[in-house]
Amino acid sequence: MLLAAIVTIFVIAYAAIALEHPIKINKSASALVGAGLLWTVYALLSGDHALIDKQLNESVSTTAQIVFFLIGAMTIVEVIDAHNGFEVITSLIRTRKQVTLMWLVGFVTFFLSAILDNLTTTIVMISLMRRLLGSPSDRLFFAGMIVIAANAGGAWSAIGDVTTTMLWIGGQITPLAIIEGVFLASLVNLVVPLSVLSMRLRGREIVLPSDQERESSRTTRFERNLTFYLGLGILVLVPAFKTVTHLPPFMGILFGLGILWMVGELIHRDKEEDEKAHLTLVSALKRIDMSSIVFFIGILLAVAALEHTHVLEMLAKWLDANVGRQDAIVILLGLLSAIVDNVPLVAASMGMYSLAQYPPDSFLWEFIAYCAGTGGSILIIGSAAGVAAMGLEKIHFFWYVRHISGLALLGYFGGAAAYIMQYWLLH
Repeated sequence: MLLAAIVTIFVIAYAAIALEHPIKINKSASALVGAGLLWTVYALLSGDHALIDKQLNESVSTTAQIVFFLIGAMTIVEVIDAHNGFEVITSLIRTRKQVTLMWLVGFVTFFLSAILDNLTTTIVMISLMRRLLGSPSDRLFFAGMIVIAANAGGAWSAIGDVTTTMLWIGGQITPLAIIEGVFLASLVNLVVPLSVLSMRLRGREIVLPSDQERESSRTTRFERNLTFYLGLGILVLVPAFKTVTHLPPFMGILFGLGILWMVGELIHRDKEEDEKAHLTLVSALKRIDMSSIVFFIGILLAVAALEHTHVLEMLAKWLDANVGRQDAIVILLGLLSAIVDNVPLVAASMGMYSLAQYPPDSFLWEFIAYCAGTGGSILIIGSAAGVAAMGLEKIHFFWYVRHISGLALLGYFGGAAAYIMQYWLLH
């Protein structure tokens, strides 16, 4: 009875999120109601209040870490944007063709995601696109491609995605081996949809933003460069901070946010209040999309309820018993990660298979890293990068399904085939 109720509530909440615009209910409200109902039913039907309280505290802790990181990253990007800091990059881009820009953006996102992580990279690149593209409809296609490229880039790096970091910390993969094993598959995952989309965009010219949109504030060249390089440097150094201190990433991003805030106060201290109001970090905090952050809280807590009620673990075991083939199971888990967050799916997989049976850097673990990392691109709410893009560019769920999901699916299967062929040839 408990499992049936949990699954039914999640399916209805998921449908409400997907049908946000037809039913005219904000997806954040649906996610929060879904999470609230899931935990309420779990608490009432389970009866073990001490256990549920402990599980909810663990889930809130995990969710808060991700949300704090998201708030920090989005605020840093807003500060850079307020200072016109992205002109440091946009001034170097001379092309007027959308196809050329699409390939450039795709590869920059792909490699940047491996260094930062897919969530931060998506926020940075979509903010950059706002400085380059004046047409909202054009930006939607670029945002969709950024999601695919960010997830593909995160899959071949131990710090590029939460799931690869989990596998690295758990001892299932090692940093160099995951690059050697998954890089080619991830590259195929990017190049296939890029090639198809390029044919659709052939001949289209870039529509530049109006002068009013481009000139949101008046800053000196020194202020633009300092804010851009300091902000980007903070984002890049978060993985290094985590490696050196062993503290979670949110602590690094909040520490960096404090530094950026202090520097901003110092460089604008002699300006009048009206002149510097738009440039302050306080102003940036007011501009970040809190609705998206609330949605993120709701969806993560809802998925945590599925994890604690063992729904995902039971599904994984059912696949193991009924499908049997290791590669087919992992491909299915990747497709499932488009619907359900890939973090609990990978956590369930780590619990199902032992390191004694499948040693570090074996086929299973590397293929899980690829499939779980890139499968989330198939639906807009299947990954942290997609959720961030959905909030930043107001992407409709069904618009993404019509225009991007097919491309992501082609890339997903293309990369999976590339990994399996590469493994057969080298082993």
